[in-house]
Amino acid sequence: MLSNRHIIEMSDLTPDDIMLILDTAESFKEVNERRIKKLPTLRGRTVVNLFLEPSTRTRTSFELAAKRLSADGINFSASTSATVKGESLVDTAETLSAMACDLVIIRHKYAGAPRMLADHMDAHIINGGDGMHQHPTQALLDLFTMREKLGRLEGLTVGIVGDISHSRVAGSLIPALRMVGARPIVVAPPTLLPARPDVLGAEVATSLDDVLPELDVAYMLRIQMERAEGMPFPSVREYANLFGMNSARLAKMPPHAIVMHPGPMNRGVEISSHVADSPRSVVLDQVNAGVAVRMAAMYLLLGGDASGTAA
Repeated sequence: MLSNRHIIEMSDLTPDDIMLILDTAESFKEVNERRIKKLPTLRGRTVVNLFLEPSTRTRTSFELAAKRLSADGINFSASTSATVKGESLVDTAETLSAMACDLVIIRHKYAGAPRMLADHMDAHIINGGDGMHQHPTQALLDLFTMREKLGRLEGLTVGIVGDISHSRVAGSLIPALRMVGARPIVVAPPTLLPARPDVLGAEVATSLDDVLPELDVAYMLRIQMERAEGMPFPSVREYANLFGMNSARLAKMPPHAIVMHPGPMNRGVEISSHVADSPRSVVLDQVNAGVAVRMAAMYLLLGGDASGTAA
């Protein structure tokens, strides 16, 4: 089992916890390749998906993970939650506690919401993304994909490219990489870095072309097009020219190197269609890994019936 009751940020996990989740996910990945994708592992346990911010990939991934473990799933979105009527998050937590829920996955636009939920509930909490803070299961599925494709995590050099200062994906992936012995490098124009880049715990580069030959992984963050009008760079075209992953840049990377993206992709901005569809892009492998990793996290938090595992 894991050393903590919740997975809210990467500091809730130890390096041993991370490896346990990844190893457990390997057995669950086999389940997802069966014709009948179902285990009795969490039968009788109640899992709540409390998504108070729009999501497709993460929400669907958690829903599938719960169903494949035979848990009873309840799904709330922002439009169907009582929060639209003015109910506070604390009131929501106490209501869910009264319903004897076992696990709550929460996505919220404000950082700290999952921790508040944990403070007011007996249930286990998984952070499905909170504001610009963290998204730990995304980091875990990314580590799973890197290990699966490259055979190791320790010693890998991973370039995380894009809007570092506002990215909860980077917020989780940087500490996760350090915990498993990898070397994170953040790559961005100065205007997309935090005011104190030294506190990130990663090396910092402002030129993608300079670091490409060193990278085992180029991890391209999504440029938030819905906020492009106020983005701190002159134009989307200029960003693509300087920081987008294209065929020419892919050719500068080592032959074994892979390209990752948390999705959804803006083709032609942070990644070209040619690269996105190339064999060295593992974006769909990340999506596939997400279900297995989230199954593993649920199983390890809830202490499922060992006879119902895939092993």
